[in-house]
Amino acid sequence: MSRRTEPRDAEAPPRRAGVVDLGSNSVRLVVFEGLARNPSAIFNEKAILGLGRGLQASGKLNEDAIAHSILVLERYVAVARSMGADPLEVLATAAVRDATNGEDYVAMLRRRFRGLSIRVLTGQQEAQLSAEGVLCGIPDADGVLGDLGGGSLELVHIRDGAVVDSATLPLGVIRLSEQAGGDVVRARAIAEEALISIPWLREGAGRDLYLVGGAWRALARIHIGQTGYPLAIVHHYTLPKEEARDLTSVVTNLSKRTLERIQGLSRRRVDGLPFAAVVLRRLLRVSQARRVVFSANGMREGWFAGRLPPAVRAEDPLIAAGRELNARFGRGGMLPPELVEWTAPLFPTETPQERRLREAACWVSDIGAHEHPDYKAEQAFLRMLRQPGIGLDHHARAFLALVVAMRHEAEPDQPWLAPARVLLDAAAAQRAEIVGAALRLAYTLSGGSARLLALTGLRREGGRLVLRLSQGGGVFAGDSVWRRLERLAELVGAEPGTEIAPPPDDLRTDDAAD
Repeated sequence: MSRRTEPRDAEAPPRRAGVVDLGSNSVRLVVFEGLARNPSAIFNEKAILGLGRGLQASGKLNEDAIAHSILVLERYVAVARSMGADPLEVLATAAVRDATNGEDYVAMLRRRFRGLSIRVLTGQQEAQLSAEGVLCGIPDADGVLGDLGGGSLELVHIRDGAVVDSATLPLGVIRLSEQAGGDVVRARAIAEEALISIPWLREGAGRDLYLVGGAWRALARIHIGQTGYPLAIVHHYTLPKEEARDLTSVVTNLSKRTLERIQGLSRRRVDGLPFAAVVLRRLLRVSQARRVVFSANGMREGWFAGRLPPAVRAEDPLIAAGRELNARFGRGGMLPPELVEWTAPLFPTETPQERRLREAACWVSDIGAHEHPDYKAEQAFLRMLRQPGIGLDHHARAFLALVVAMRHEAEPDQPWLAPARVLLDAAAAQRAEIVGAALRLAYTLSGGSARLLALTGLRREGGRLVLRLSQGGGVFAGDSVWRRLERLAELVGAEPGTEIAPPPDDLRTDDAAD
């Protein structure tokens, strides 16, 4: 006998928005979900079209690419609409705005795709959106931003998280290659002449150079692969000026066949890489930046950021990322704020940045709650290290990953902890272990309940670390608590101790886990 079950009321799906980046070399659809501080891309697909190929000589968009673009856009519009993306907008960049047949092309697309928003960006608008994308993940960015596409290079002067100046140059990899007749040596002179015409680039001296664009991300991937770097994430990948210069030299001197053999590198990127390297080397020379910071964020994320409510946009992306991870993988948001205060006595001299990391650690401390008991530590570590959020640089990823591993009592010499050990110096690794051990003790005492945690406290007293326990509140120094207190005291160089305090007036013994 079969039993019919009535379908449950479905929750309203989260809001989605889609943007198509119609560039000189490629076209990409990204569908974002929600309106959280850190963009959540649930669909991301790219096709290499080469709309701007031949533009330098003909002044027109590539005819073969035009035909191909219709097929690709038909797919992208169908995918985005089937996913419920609203709004959906196409942003056309350098090739379309510069081509003599660009207006006719856009008019044809509007007839073909009725109701679809298609916007041709000016160079200034493109630069502004790229800057907004970078600032979405690095709100305190300070220096020069370069967004390299197929047709143009957008440059933005950012000071203390605000846009000061911007410029657009015809130095995209396709256009530069065509201007130079495929000659890298000639391309160097063209790039340098264009760059020295921007006077404010010299204000980048001693500051950061933020790199946006697929060709430059490919350079980062080459460096990651060749150096054995332990985290294959381009976003926030950082190189000192000297290493970046060396990378550009290597790439410009490699043969096409050698580049094609590099694992993970798209063959359709190979032709443009030497010219991307040329632009980067000249930009380093003119700006005198101290280092380069690669960003996976750019125009598309800037478009998304423009849709965020001001209050959300003002949030710290690191703390917001921690809260978002807690909401998705933890057991609730009541305990983390209490953990921030509970662990504070261990770090009386911490810097503001160290406090931010500790606060974020408290928010992500329970992300392994639903993992298999035998793999909690490893799964939480890998989730934290590799999660797709934009608000974490590589140091923060490694620090927080080591914290959550220690919170779940990973053995310090586990081989899977190696990436964090490599990315952190000794002092940062020790601090992560202390935070992790403190959080482990807090969860052992409280079972995840903010009310139970409030019946306890830590205090540094000379050479002692004292754990306060309220009498009759359901928390006591059993074997597991004492063992973890001893471990924490050892890490901070103190002797462990406990004290029993009178119960608070409003003590209740029927606390449920929050």
